[in-house]
Amino acid sequence: MDIDLADLDFWRKPLKERNEAFARLRELEHPVFFPEKKVPFLRSGKGFYALVRHADVVEASRNAKVFSSEPAVTNPEPPGWVKQVFGESMVNMDDPRHARLRRIVTRSFSPKMLAGLQSDIEAACARIVDDVIEEGPRDFVGQVAARLPIHVICDMLAIPQELREQVHRHVDISTAYTGVRPSLARSVQMAGQNMLALLALQRMVIKLGHERAADPKGDLVSLLVTANPDGEKLTDKELGSFFSLLLVAGNETARNTMAHGIKLLTDNPAQRELLMSDFDAHINNAIEEMVRYVSPIMQFRRTVTQDHSLRGLELKKGDKVVLFYGSANRDESVFPDADAFDITRDTKPHVGFGGPGPHFCLGANLARQEMRTMFRELLTRLPGVRSVGEPELLLSNFDNSVRSQPFTF
Repeated sequence: MDIDLADLDFWRKPLKERNEAFARLRELEHPVFFPEKKVPFLRSGKGFYALVRHADVVEASRNAKVFSSEPAVTNPEPPGWVKQVFGESMVNMDDPRHARLRRIVTRSFSPKMLAGLQSDIEAACARIVDDVIEEGPRDFVGQVAARLPIHVICDMLAIPQELREQVHRHVDISTAYTGVRPSLARSVQMAGQNMLALLALQRMVIKLGHERAADPKGDLVSLLVTANPDGEKLTDKELGSFFSLLLVAGNETARNTMAHGIKLLTDNPAQRELLMSDFDAHINNAIEEMVRYVSPIMQFRRTVTQDHSLRGLELKKGDKVVLFYGSANRDESVFPDADAFDITRDTKPHVGFGGPGPHFCLGANLARQEMRTMFRELLTRLPGVRSVGEPELLLSNFDNSVRSQPFTF
């Protein structure tokens, strides 16, 4: 076929062409193998089978014993020394190590904890809209979508105000590094910038962790460095890795969905009108449809741990598969008229927060809460808010990120 998901040129194509390519791949009897070029300093090169149907993505997500998250889920895979320097992220672990860390951090996302955040999220949304009104509309990403998730996470961890601009800058550097690489020289440059940014973030939170262990403040850092009922707590390296994951993953899901979401509401005026006719009745499903349609994280990689048959394809131990969430979320067998944005759609089986199983997004409910609150604030106070023109997208095969989106009200 004239499709190569491992080639940078594929991800330069317009979204419509990419969606058509994935639709052709979904029609094939078996998943297709895509060889990869070896990239210096990275583990890539083996190639992968592309899981593009909804059923295949769900099966691989549920069966973590066969489809392992180790050694890494990102594409390309980082070299082994990265774990020694930065520690190992939860997303790159299998049970029982993954289960232990998830038990510790799950307390941070309990319904009680999230309910306690609501007033802070509302206040943050109000300040953001206040600033938009004062400054005038320029870039929806910089003025709205990028501000809220970082603000909420910094509030959760009680990051001092004087450090927050630095946190935001380091997260942007880490996001730019995610995904495809344009050249070896640029890859090395971006890798160096990313390493320094992650090290700075981890040093910052580890220092806070030591302070909060001695004098707990009731914030998320204090919660993570003091023992849970089972006597478990995060080590310094685990706290640093979780902080990096929370800032990047916790930021990008809500940020990307809101940035794409304002354009979806602009380009689909009938859906916007329906939402505004009864906001409370439609907003929850509207958020789910945005996440399905956008698929803010486009793919994760898995390593096959034993010989396994998947839809007639005989996978061997050590094979790599890549779960393409954006393709699964456009599978017509699950989502009829999948390319239409429809806030009345039954979106329950979407995999925009990852597939079902042990690695389902821990912060999904927080992201939903942020987006629900922000759209309420925007559409109530600025009922004419809408995107203007086309967004500038990040060139990536991993992160469906919007660099900028002009808007007005």
